[in-house]
Amino acid sequence: MRKTLILLPLLLAATPALAQSSPAREIAYGTAQLQKLDFHKGTKAAAPLLVFVHGGGWKRGDKGNATGAEKVAHFTGRGFAFASINYRLVPGATVEEQAQDVADALGYLVKRARELGVDPGKVVLMGHSAGAHLAALVATDPAYLRRAGWSLDKIAGVVLLDGAAYDVPAQIADGPRIMGDTYQAAFGNDPARQRALSPTLQVAAPNARDFLILHVQREDGTRQSQALGRALEAAGAHVTVQGLEGRGLRGHMQINRQLGDPGYPATAVVDRWIDGVLAR
Repeated sequence: MRKTLILLPLLLAATPALAQSSPAREIAYGTAQLQKLDFHKGTKAAAPLLVFVHGGGWKRGDKGNATGAEKVAHFTGRGFAFASINYRLVPGATVEEQAQDVADALGYLVKRARELGVDPGKVVLMGHSAGAHLAALVATDPAYLRRAGWSLDKIAGVVLLDGAAYDVPAQIADGPRIMGDTYQAAFGNDPARQRALSPTLQVAAPNARDFLILHVQREDGTRQSQALGRALEAAGAHVTVQGLEGRGLRGHMQINRQLGDPGYPATAVVDRWIDGVLAR
């Protein structure tokens, strides 16, 4: 049964020793300076692959320092291969080009699945903040992956970490005023372009089939996450929307920095959800 679920905050568990991550291999998936990714090999011959898209307001961030301290070690310790991608940044690139970079990085990885030791049928896309917006856009607008030589039905699951701007016009109207210049730089003033860059407004099928949408206690993030979940569910996707402890900017950063720490509640939520998706 398809459902959208909002859960109460979870209690912290005891924190066991953390795993160690494998060294990163930097790979260029395009010709531009920022079209590169860090790849961490999995422990299996055909490992499931988690692809992470960093945040930074579409204008900053880096594949090497925006994953958080625990994410890579946690997922490689569970047998996953892990890729953290860079993409070109505003104002030197458009959001459309950023989404295409995400799709091209995915396409590059799956086309070389055998060489990299990954299972192309078990790919999970994850993004935080602006990276969550880009991941959601790639997972709802099939044009990006089509141009990359891949398709939406081959994404096993999508994990979105406290994004907003899933509905760009609504976020510009109702979101924090302090972010106004950032939204202006990323999305401009053209209503048609803003709608085209809004995952919530691009959910007419096809979409990726499974979404886990996590948010902390921010008014705009909560509102936007729940609206995206309802729209995806109505379009036929399997969706779980869950709220977690943490408020404001501190909570927004915490969900990214601490995901992978066994003592952080979202880690168990993500692990259970991914295991369920990959078992289908």
